[in-house]
Amino acid sequence: MPIVDVKGVEKVYQQGDIEVHALKDIYLSIAPGSFAAIAGPSGSGKTTLLNIIGGLDLPDHGEVVVDSRHFRKMNQSQLAELRLNRIGFVFQAYNLIPVLSAVENVEYVMLLQGVEKADRRKRAMAILDEVGLSEKYHNRPSELSGGQQQRVAVARAIVSNPAIVLADEPTANLDSKTGEALLQIMAEMNENRNVTFIFSTHDQMVMDYAHRLVLLRDGMIDDDQVK
Repeated sequence: MPIVDVKGVEKVYQQGDIEVHALKDIYLSIAPGSFAAIAGPSGSGKTTLLNIIGGLDLPDHGEVVVDSRHFRKMNQSQLAELRLNRIGFVFQAYNLIPVLSAVENVEYVMLLQGVEKADRRKRAMAILDEVGLSEKYHNRPSELSGGQQQRVAVARAIVSNPAIVLADEPTANLDSKTGEALLQIMAEMNENRNVTFIFSTHDQMVMDYAHRLVLLRDGMIDDDQVK
């Protein structure tokens, strides 16, 4: 059974008097444990599709099923609970909380989940060790490089053992060496933890790392390659 199943999804945005068809009749199934990239030029609809898969946005038409949950049958509270417990997010702009240290940022999702303080700290430190930040537990985001901040974001996304991690242009603000190191970390997590990773990207390096490459153009799937 697919962990993500998108059926006939369409999304239209209104810009003044103009309707912009961001997604047109999208059918896409992602198997559990995939390392998949949704790629395409700016305006192709890849971030919109990722946001719909993550329940951050809803389609105007079509069906979205994630981790056996039918989005059409869920209210906003149920969608929020799904995002909290089953989906990890990594954003281009890191989205770390400036006043919290690295370990506190990683703990934050578990705090919302009600995990006990001692367990939160233990798990947060262990995952920071795993992404190579054992010396940076108590540094705030402003004291970390862009690559280190994105590693904290990946650690935060993975620490609560989600079924899926959605990464929106995760290498866009990183140089190629730092970006590749980050991709290697995520590839190892995908293999060792069997977590499904889905990226939106226009970075060729991310496309090369992906085991599945879905190309969008003008809101439609232009190609779908399994490597």
